[in-house]
Amino acid sequence: MATLLADLAEQLTTTAADTPLAALRAADVLERITTRASRAAAGMLDADVSAEGVATALGTPAGPKPQSCS
Repeated sequence: MATLLADLAEQLTTTAADTPLAALRAADVLERITTRASRAAAGMLDADVSAEGVATALGTPAGPKPQSCS
C-alpha cells in the first residue's frame, strides 16, 4: 500500500507541473476517497482500541489526555 501511495504522490507531482488543473481535480477525488475510507476504517475499530493505540498505529503522538473535571 505504501508503494502505491508513493507512486501516486509522484504522479500527482508530475501532473501538477504539466497540467495543474488536472492535478487539483485528482487531489480532490483522492481526498473524497480517503475521507470515505477513513470513516469506514474507524467504524471497524474495536471499542476497546485506545486513542494511544490509534495514534501509535498512525505514527502520530496521542496528544494530551483530557483533564478530569473534579
